[in-house]
Amino acid sequence: MSAARVLTPFTALPLVVRLSVILLVALTAALVVRLWPQWLHNPDLSHGLFMPVVFLLLLRESASGPFRFLPANRLSSLASMGLWLLGLLTLAAGGLYAAALGWSHDLVGFTLTAALVLLLVAGLVVFSLSTVRFLPFNWSALVAIGLWLLCAPLPPGTYSRLTLSLQLMVTENVLRTLHLLGIGAVRHGNILELATTSVGIEEACSGVRSLISCVFAGLFFSASLVRRPWSRVLLIGLSAPLALAMNFLRSLILTLLTNSGVHIAGLWHDLTGFAVLAVTAALLAGLALLLERRCTDLPVCGLEATGREARSPSATDSAPGAARLSSPRLLIAALVLASALVLFFIANTRPALRGDAPVPDLAAILPTSADGWVVEPGVDLYQFASTLQTDHLAQRTYHRQTANGPEQVTLYLAYWPAGQASVSLVSSHTPDACWPGAGWEAMPVSSPRVHLNVAGRPLPEAETRAFHSGGFPQNVWFWHLYDGRPITRQDPRSPLELLRQAWHYGFRHDGDQLFVRVSSNRPWPALAQEPLLARFFARLQPLGL
Repeated sequence: MSAARVLTPFTALPLVVRLSVILLVALTAALVVRLWPQWLHNPDLSHGLFMPVVFLLLLRESASGPFRFLPANRLSSLASMGLWLLGLLTLAAGGLYAAALGWSHDLVGFTLTAALVLLLVAGLVVFSLSTVRFLPFNWSALVAIGLWLLCAPLPPGTYSRLTLSLQLMVTENVLRTLHLLGIGAVRHGNILELATTSVGIEEACSGVRSLISCVFAGLFFSASLVRRPWSRVLLIGLSAPLALAMNFLRSLILTLLTNSGVHIAGLWHDLTGFAVLAVTAALLAGLALLLERRCTDLPVCGLEATGREARSPSATDSAPGAARLSSPRLLIAALVLASALVLFFIANTRPALRGDAPVPDLAAILPTSADGWVVEPGVDLYQFASTLQTDHLAQRTYHRQTANGPEQVTLYLAYWPAGQASVSLVSSHTPDACWPGAGWEAMPVSSPRVHLNVAGRPLPEAETRAFHSGGFPQNVWFWHLYDGRPITRQDPRSPLELLRQAWHYGFRHDGDQLFVRVSSNRPWPALAQEPLLARFFARLQPLGL
């Protein structure tokens, strides 16, 4: 029996089911619009540009079978209800995160994507009921929905921990391989010191990009090219190790080229990056085709691939549009509520207060001289401009000798005009995320947040960290300002706290951002009355600190 006789055409569906399909399409389109800038500008998510096409292709593949339908009973109703309830709660959480952290925050994009996935699965449960038969409940349909999560930005904390772990793992393995090849090298965090030069395993080389893209490709090929469950498990299981192995090979090749005197920045760096993605995708596709060819040689595989459940509705199955419409009615009510929530968030979004703020003169904020201090200009900060996605950087270090030994204070500023970078990108480059990769070891602190005073003036709550390297201590205090106000980091697990902050600040579009960092080998009480810091923070006061 052909798929056309098994599945119910859209025009023959009950009205509530057709409305559910339309609302899910609208919510999916809204998410595409929301994630499109991320897909364009975040290399780790560039595969998301193909997601709308992949989604439609897999839904079409699903409609070709196997044709598995769910019974229209209490269990399926409860499953659908639980899924859309979770979807609505997740969508509401996304709105709270947007109000508290900013719409550009990666946690907001991830939460909204998770909400859509839950609503889509709830819709699939209803559409695959034996009384509806609009879509079969099979692997292709589930993968089509699940792949949206791999096209969403990871929450910043998860991304930072994953990136740092992969950076250090790649660096360590490259170092061991160099030693096996008889090449002398020393490792400092994610930096390899060779005989004549040094190589840094940056975030872009950590393997996150190839890992996510490779798992995405593995899932897609498992739903479109193979049919047997064991083949799918093998294909998906090999995708992550293959991505990590290919990224290690790329890092090793670039390190060997650098050791040979080849300038790898630019052509070699980008060429090997694209080659790794292309080769891993080709290997996975080839493996999928090989597994499918072996599968079709076996009679049992052929039977499964044809869709053994493609049958006419039996007498126990109600015709579409007849009874058992409680689940579709509940689904359409949930989707209407979800659409209302989205419209509420959009309607209550107001422009940033400082959307047209001029770029401040960062160098003028840093004191050029201070009594008793030797001023050292910042290192070449612009080598980090591409990673930080801003050219507005400034840093000065101040040294002096005292009876208690040498003292050092470093003042650092970075600025992003409105819309130039996401809040999460700035938040992901805090010292605790970046310094360990440069060889600094984190030390425990009594509290990660402290209230400080400078020359008798209280400052907004600061984040504090402590590090040491080679016996040299470094205390760090930093502030992240968004739209002219310090971001208060509320407990993300407390909806009440997020709701309180949303009620106070409201919903805003992206504003400008300023990152302020003070680091010293001395504790804050030894610096609180220092005129150098008093001048520094006085100049920052008009910017919101």
